[in-house]
Amino acid sequence: MNLHHHRQLKTQRGISLIGLILSLGILVLIAMLAMKVVPTAIEYFSIKKAIVYAKNIGTTPREIETAFNKQAEVGYITSITGKDLIIARNGDDVDVSFSYQKKIPLFGPATLLLEYEGTTAKSGIPTKKPE
Repeated sequence: MNLHHHRQLKTQRGISLIGLILSLGILVLIAMLAMKVVPTAIEYFSIKKAIVYAKNIGTTPREIETAFNKQAEVGYITSITGKDLIIARNGDDVDVSFSYQKKIPLFGPATLLLEYEGTTAKSGIPTKKPE
């Protein structure tokens, strides 16, 4: 009787092979998704830094665009250019905003759509591009 009880404990320990394969499959999918999303998030934070830099360097919209493009070259920013920036006067100050979408193909017809936006405005609300 004791031997039977000992065997029962052995079979209940651990994870089944199917459970292990499913768990690993889910981890692989999460890792693949992260490998596609993380670079876009890094680029987003580079863009946020670049608009602050461009705003501090430039005084006219053209100077701000040029300063942003120089930062974009150095920071490997490919999603937007200086022309995509929304530059709005705010009294004596200038607010620089951006917004863009990044489409990441997953598999077959499935894609992941990320919408990024940012601004130098103190309110934190990006200026929208005039329609």
